[in-house]
Amino acid sequence: MEQAPITVGLDGSPESLAAAHWAAAEADRRGLGLRLLHAWILLATQPADVPPGRDQNYWAKRIVRAAATAVHDGYPGLSVTEDLVAEEPETALLRAAEESTMVVLGSRGLERVESFFLGDVSLQVAGRAERPVILVRTGMGETQRPTAAHEGGVVVGLSLHGPCDSLLDFAFAAAGARQAPLRIIHGSPLPVQAYAPWGVDPDVAKEIRQDVEAKLSQAVRPWAEKHPDVTVISTVRLGSPARVTVDAAKNADLLAVGRRRHHPALTPRLGNVAQACMHHAPCPVAVVPHD
Repeated sequence: MEQAPITVGLDGSPESLAAAHWAAAEADRRGLGLRLLHAWILLATQPADVPPGRDQNYWAKRIVRAAATAVHDGYPGLSVTEDLVAEEPETALLRAAEESTMVVLGSRGLERVESFFLGDVSLQVAGRAERPVILVRTGMGETQRPTAAHEGGVVVGLSLHGPCDSLLDFAFAAAGARQAPLRIIHGSPLPVQAYAPWGVDPDVAKEIRQDVEAKLSQAVRPWAEKHPDVTVISTVRLGSPARVTVDAAKNADLLAVGRRRHHPALTPRLGNVAQACMHHAPCPVAVVPHD
């Protein structure tokens, strides 16, 4: 059975082109096809042989063609599909996610928003898609292989509240495809009883850390046994989960965080950790839905 492709949402910006380059590299290493998608609600229906001067879809086609040319230059053997869709970008991307292994979008982090895919659309898609959504900013190209000075690899921020099989499955697959280490990070806030008048009680902090390390090891063990070729480094840090996860991604090739599919009404679709990572992480961020 043919595997689903990786889909990139394009809007003609440098960020979406960076997303296309990242997705091409990922598709190449995983042996998947690449789908380049541009959605525009005003896309016109017209014959394919219309002269460029009269083609109402000229600029939409140019966006996709430019990305395809750039991708072919770097990965000439990659199977690439160019797709123009007459829909709102969010609707098109959510539908595409159902047919894709993952969706890749450009992102500007906290900078000024100027285009469809880099503003509310990227947040909405990351918070609603049924497949992983990867956000890529300019300058986030393929990094060098891990060395003593460059930890590299894949980092996954893991919560121990509820199941996280989808997140671990994605993280181990990403690390295995890169032949890179997987660093699993868990941030555990210190409870009130850990504090004394002079600061943090070291005995209480040690007890909390050991308890969390045991739970983390138990959660990761089945996946490590399933993927013996992946080097796993598990770390527990006491502090804000969002800050701990962002700090751990400093030298990473990819950061993966989870997002619950089912959430209470009137609450954000993306949790604090996922939002912090999307805005502040220095590497591409994968938001992975899980139960």
